[in-house]
Amino acid sequence: MSFRTRSSAIVGTLCLVASLALTAASADERAAPGKAAKVTLKNVATAQNPTAGAAGPGGKLWIAERAGTVRVLGDQGLSKPVLDITAETTTDGERGLLGIAFDKRLAYFYISYTDLEGTSTVDEFAVRHGKIQPQTRRTVLTQTQPYWNHNGGDIKFGPDGHLYIAFGDGGAGGDPHGNGQNLDTLLGKLLRIDPRGGKPYAIPSDNPFVDVPGARDEIWAYGLRNPWRFSFDSGTGDLLIGDVGQSDWEEIDWASASSDGGENYGWSQMEGTHPFRGGTEPADHVPPVYEYDRTNLGCSVTGGFVYRGGAIPALKGQYVFSDYCDGTIRSLELKNGKVIAMNDLGVNGGEVISFAQGGRGELYVLAIGGSVFRIDPA
Repeated sequence: MSFRTRSSAIVGTLCLVASLALTAASADERAAPGKAAKVTLKNVATAQNPTAGAAGPGGKLWIAERAGTVRVLGDQGLSKPVLDITAETTTDGERGLLGIAFDKRLAYFYISYTDLEGTSTVDEFAVRHGKIQPQTRRTVLTQTQPYWNHNGGDIKFGPDGHLYIAFGDGGAGGDPHGNGQNLDTLLGKLLRIDPRGGKPYAIPSDNPFVDVPGARDEIWAYGLRNPWRFSFDSGTGDLLIGDVGQSDWEEIDWASASSDGGENYGWSQMEGTHPFRGGTEPADHVPPVYEYDRTNLGCSVTGGFVYRGGAIPALKGQYVFSDYCDGTIRSLELKNGKVIAMNDLGVNGGEVISFAQGGRGELYVLAIGGSVFRIDPA
């Protein structure tokens, strides 16, 4: 995900946009859009280039700022930094503090960032009485990055209690090193690890590529270009990934909570449901549940969350997402893993870089310019 203001560099490197089309469905097969929920965006705070958020102790939302600070959202806005690693990261290209997560017991806090050399790094801190314990910091996992873009960076704990880590294909354009389809690298993958099960981490024995020759045991899914934001449906456990496209197509991938992993989302043989530069569709390709092209809207999909809050009943169960270059907040209605309708929610968050889910399931929209919005009923 690029952070510069709508420059050609952003569009060229992140590649996304939108002319809303239901994946693998012709125009006459598309379901008619449902009745959109009526919502508004309430500006609840202003941050310094917010990139990610996570619900922490007391249900309060913790906000990561790209330069390396973390603040807590309260009734009076954002607190002073509760963590500051600005001396350890860089905001060159698409780098910075890119993801944060708490484990299920809120006993450990994790950050995902690129260090001064551009290496993707996941660190852990113990949390005691709602506060980070700096002296407990340790590095869980690192991954060198060949370029300054497509670093991914999102991290989430799944319903199974394991830590999932998203990495892009390493950058440049067109996946020049073929990382998306190469199982011998962590780049272009979604990983699944047990951060507390070993030193520096353990690999769950039921990961799909454990003991497969030539494959990294950490891999949960592959064939991803830049899975900038992913999430788990807190109601069903289903996984949804917003994967930023190259030249023509933005995609949202879906996997059932019952999945055993191993999904191949196709990159760089495929961009969405379309062969990329003469590529051949892999036999095990899992097509996106939704895709849109770049002819009319957007340039970079920003994955969000399935809404499970209580304030907007008409939105419950719908996947809320946006696009960095378009900013319109939209939702997908899914049934049995298929999109049956797409809704324009009629509000715009600007350069939407991320979403966050609060402790009570309400959703927040983060704009790279600084605005932190809560999605409220209109």
